[in-house]
Amino acid sequence: MQFIKKEEVVEKTAAQVRVEKKKKFVQPDAYVLLFFVALICAIATYILPAGTFEKIQKGDITLTVPGSYHIVDSNPTGFVDFFTTIQNGMVMGAPLIFLILFTSGALAVVEKSGAIDAFLKSTLTRFNGSLLFLIIPVGIILSVLGTTGIVVNSVIAFIPLGLFIARGLKLDAIFGVSLIYLGTYAGWNVPVFAPQTLGLSQRIAQLPLFSGMGYRIIIYLAFLAAALIYIYMYARKIRKDPTKSILGPEFFTFEIAEKGDEVETTVTVSLQQKLILSLAGLSLLGFMIFSQKFKWTENEMAALFIFIAIGVGLIARMSANDIAFTFIQGCKQIVYGALIVGMARAVGIILGDAMILDTIVNGLAKLLETSSPIVGSIGMYIGSAALHFLISSGSGESTVLMPILVPLADVLHITRQVAVQAVILGEGIVNTINPTSGVLMGVLAMSGISYGKWLKFMLPLTAIWFVLGCLFIIIGMIINWGPF
Repeated sequence: MQFIKKEEVVEKTAAQVRVEKKKKFVQPDAYVLLFFVALICAIATYILPAGTFEKIQKGDITLTVPGSYHIVDSNPTGFVDFFTTIQNGMVMGAPLIFLILFTSGALAVVEKSGAIDAFLKSTLTRFNGSLLFLIIPVGIILSVLGTTGIVVNSVIAFIPLGLFIARGLKLDAIFGVSLIYLGTYAGWNVPVFAPQTLGLSQRIAQLPLFSGMGYRIIIYLAFLAAALIYIYMYARKIRKDPTKSILGPEFFTFEIAEKGDEVETTVTVSLQQKLILSLAGLSLLGFMIFSQKFKWTENEMAALFIFIAIGVGLIARMSANDIAFTFIQGCKQIVYGALIVGMARAVGIILGDAMILDTIVNGLAKLLETSSPIVGSIGMYIGSAALHFLISSGSGESTVLMPILVPLADVLHITRQVAVQAVILGEGIVNTINPTSGVLMGVLAMSGISYGKWLKFMLPLTAIWFVLGCLFIIIGMIINWGPF
């Protein structure tokens, strides 16, 4: 029998460890990922032919003319153009970038006042054994705001609140983000009353505005239930064993409390802190109302956070210099997350400037025109999902796709209502995993979650949503969902 010295075993084990370390895959930074996505798109501009559909203006909407696709002179992305596109993406993404910066700045002022900490410590303990009593009402409220189109891009402003809640409940950052972001997008992905996507798509399809609401409410409730159950199951798993977190125990956004360590329950919210929280809450509520009445956008919301920072600082009796310094420090902490919005926007600019988006859409239409009705409707669904990786704007994709798919739906005997829903659902299931989405990448950067970790968390839920989407489209075909 051959014996091996203990030192040799140790040496071999150490060598194996070194090999394993070399083989270990390093998750690319979000900026690196988007850079290579943009690079691939730039290379594609030299491969795919440039082409365009004729466009007509109908009111404030630019519509694509079906059957008008034609080849145009190629305009591939040059070396200098590629890098200037990143700068242009930053400029075009400025409203959302500054919204993220100012959100973090204002929250830094609010956090310094101690109002958030006192509020959480005085209320969170009641949810320690009743996660459902937290997840269900928060999820329902946010999803209603999402499905009506009230809170979409501005969901970024509420992410820190989710992280505070996660920390208070001794859960990881993924739970905090999913509670707020998925709660909102479980509604936005299947809109019932959102003019930005559903209303626009129905106008293009010449359907009565917000028609088919009954069936859409059923779809919305199914998607919401799937999201809330998924979040709850993940949170319960982490509570039982914190090492099961996708982020890993060393990547928690807080230190796990020792056994017997509980959130302090004797803390009360002072009158000053109540005024601070009321100012912030009422300001956000006012924005939701005015955004619908006066069509406020990211610009007005960014300005709102400047107002909140000043108002909170004055109530907390902070000096003008202290307010300004705290606000800027808050902005500094989120620069990484803010600028990634511009990187995501650069991808769309490359495809648009090279005029290959219409080429891709035309190819999709030709692929579907010989399909059976059910196969065609599912093809519209999958095609819309695939295209959404290139066109991260829901309204932008609707204005490009719907004029092409509506006459195609008529030819294939697919009701226009089903065609609209196929596009909406296709966009929806991609929203929360799309690396070219400025909102998603901003949310992840703000919370410190890598795209790879988020993808690992989201793919099972995305698969569930995808299957639900297929089922609802097929049922819509079977019941001849209309009115036409």
